[in-house]
Amino acid sequence: MTSDTSLSLADALAAGTVVLDGGMSNQLESAGYDLSDELWSARLLAERPEAVTQAHLAYFRAGADVAITAGYQATFEGFARRGIGHDDAARLLTLSVDLAREAARQAEDEGIDRPLWVAASVGPYGAMLADGSEYRGRYGLSVDELERFHRPRIEVLAAAAPDVLALETVPDADEGAALLRVVRGLGVPAWLSYTVAGRRTRAGQPLEEAFTLAADVDEVIAVGVNCCAPEDVLPAVEIAARVSGKPVVVYPNSGEAWDAEARAWTGRTRFTAGQVKTWQDAGARLVGGCCRVGPEAIASIRQALGTV
Repeated sequence: MTSDTSLSLADALAAGTVVLDGGMSNQLESAGYDLSDELWSARLLAERPEAVTQAHLAYFRAGADVAITAGYQATFEGFARRGIGHDDAARLLTLSVDLAREAARQAEDEGIDRPLWVAASVGPYGAMLADGSEYRGRYGLSVDELERFHRPRIEVLAAAAPDVLALETVPDADEGAALLRVVRGLGVPAWLSYTVAGRRTRAGQPLEEAFTLAADVDEVIAVGVNCCAPEDVLPAVEIAARVSGKPVVVYPNSGEAWDAEARAWTGRTRFTAGQVKTWQDAGARLVGGCCRVGPEAIASIRQALGTV
């Protein structure tokens, strides 16, 4: 957290509702950057880090309390395919947290006077594959193998001292179990957020089973859903609150659909700020947007939640 108060994100969630940012990729694209690359926004950590800072700053200005870093597709394996070695990859992972911190400092210099937190993005195994499999799960890997994949990256991110680890867009309860193994005893809070279809994970497991995995993990301060259709949020919030006993995090997409082959969004926007009060009433305490949800929508969310 960058602020003159020591309020933790967990304490803030216990006290009320906190506003998340929106999609990093759409904000960078609107600024003119080409993200048609397997590394997606993570490529700009190496090539245009100042652009990442400005994207975070745009969301803080719009009313976000939490910035999610540009590390969703930042993995040792993904960087290695681009000729970036282990040490440089670790440096870029750390930089992802530092850039969000810098944006928070700049926001405070501009007079934004509220606690601002940094969430280190931990994308799923499928994000590294860059073939859309994060929307399917069932990678053919065991929980042990998934744990071995995630642990080195998460340990580097934890050492960068974010306020929270965002274990996000998880399509499969098995991967959720692997991620939870890594964060146990790590000493850094985390939230666990699945991408869902209806009342099931993208891999087909009932959400009751998926959310129950986090119920007894002290490090997990919120569970919920992201990168899903807006209409899938409310049932998931109700299930998450009931079976986990934890605050709920929600940040859906705009409602458009991702075409993995064309690497483009199709369809129409179905996300409205008017939906978020219903989610809040059902238990959502950490609310924002994911893909195709920009600063204007985040400003509307903040107003709708009455946190202005």
